[in-house]
Amino acid sequence: MTEVGSSRVFRWWFENRETGRITIAQFPNWPLFAIGIAWVVGLIASSGSTVADVTAAAGTGLWLFWGADELIRGVNPWRRLLGTGVIAWQVANLLG
Repeated sequence: MTEVGSSRVFRWWFENRETGRITIAQFPNWPLFAIGIAWVVGLIASSGSTVADVTAAAGTGLWLFWGADELIRGVNPWRRLLGTGVIAWQVANLLG
């Protein structure tokens, strides 16, 4: 693929359709911050406790929310693919 062709492919995947800028990650991203907090609380909580169970459920719900938000409102194909992957990952965890 030529340099021009690969540049077009890169832009198609990562160009923010609203601003025209390259977007790989977006900040602030409150669901990811909340997932991080749930993860830390889960590390501190005793295994099998109510706090650990609630934290795990909240983490899963937050991941699913984040994935759905990216799938629906993602600003480029990369963000939408990332959202789809996170949803698939969480569904596989729930089924497995």
